[in-house]
Amino acid sequence: MHTFPYALASFILTALLVPLFIPLLKRLKFGQSIRTEGPKSHMQKSGTPTMGGLTFLLSTILISLIALIFVEDRGPIILLILVTIGFGLIGFIDDYIIVVKRNNQGLTSKQKFLFQILIAVIFYIVSKSLGLLELNTTINLPFTDLGIPLGLLYIVFIIFWQVGFSNAVNLTDGLDGLATGLSIIAFSCYAIIALYHEAFGIGVFTMILAGSLCGFLIYNKFKAKLFMGDTGSLALGGVIATVSIMLNQELTLLFIGLVFVLETLSVMIQVASFKMTGKRIFRMSPLHHHFELGGWSEWKIVIVFWLVGLISGAIGIYLGVN
Repeated sequence: MHTFPYALASFILTALLVPLFIPLLKRLKFGQSIRTEGPKSHMQKSGTPTMGGLTFLLSTILISLIALIFVEDRGPIILLILVTIGFGLIGFIDDYIIVVKRNNQGLTSKQKFLFQILIAVIFYIVSKSLGLLELNTTINLPFTDLGIPLGLLYIVFIIFWQVGFSNAVNLTDGLDGLATGLSIIAFSCYAIIALYHEAFGIGVFTMILAGSLCGFLIYNKFKAKLFMGDTGSLALGGVIATVSIMLNQELTLLFIGLVFVLETLSVMIQVASFKMTGKRIFRMSPLHHHFELGGWSEWKIVIVFWLVGLISGAIGIYLGVN
């Protein structure tokens, strides 16, 4: 199964779409609103076009639909397209409220959480009822031959995993190119694992999405001409969690998505510490802001975090093929 042509097509399409979207978003005044409680250096990013996630999501969906004509393993691709649209739509609504309605809070956390749960439940129902995917309800433990059979509780795990990583990528998307580069690494890792296990539909989709993100990174790297917004980040997190579920490689995501996990943990630790002791562990959370306020340049943080993602991703691949 040759996946490279699909990845190349999605890369080219995204690279062509972004220059068309940037002036359009500027005309519509879809500029990023910067949180006043964030680092002061980020105020110069205010007004940079956002909702750029539409570009790589559209490319991914379009090339994936074309791939359905040629790929026999269609079920997983259809499921992943649905998940992409679902989580992307939540992010789009959130961005729309922030950018167009000038409400910097967007969807409330409860609203976002309920919508994310809904997408997770729909994914489970569709995969079961249409027989597009045979979900394995046993969680394999890394470095062992053991597994945890969850049975009906697996739906709870799916909700936790998809919602958790959707928000984790969203939290990580705070520096130019950071979440984009880490997502390229993560989807490339899962493409390798998928193709090794002959899960060709998943392999094709992950390569398509990685290709789209490479095209987007051209414009999203420091200094970014376009941000992905929640439209992109919520979709990426939801999809990467779904891919790990479909491959029955759920816990490998703790390695392949290690930076996403650490960013989320830093927020949880910061909030818990402040509530219990009135003191903060980090200068600011998520974790990338801690290093930023420590004097690291934005580009240095991104490169170091990408390197961590590459190393931990390699461990994830090792676990996924053994």
